[in-house]
Amino acid sequence: MNIVFIEYSAILIFFLISTILSILLFFLSYIITPQNSDQEKISAYECGFNPFDDARSTFDVRFYLVAILFLIFDLEVSFLFPWSLVLGKLPWFGF
Repeated sequence: MNIVFIEYSAILIFFLISTILSILLFFLSYIITPQNSDQEKISAYECGFNPFDDARSTFDVRFYLVAILFLIFDLEVSFLFPWSLVLGKLPWFGF
């Protein structure tokens, strides 16, 4: 039992230090930063509607289309990147 504790003590110490540090940083950031909300913070950001409005209000479908197009092209680029790295080594069948 003692040997197991010695082997895993480094991991336990790491988790304890990281937990204490994350809690400390969270509370320090909450205490240090000002909590004042101005007109810029509560204004509509990327979605185009008031953030403190009814959640069931209708809005334009174009926002959904832009999000879907972004995801499609983002995924397409992520699939094309590895292919472009080995483009010179691909045989004719790879095209």
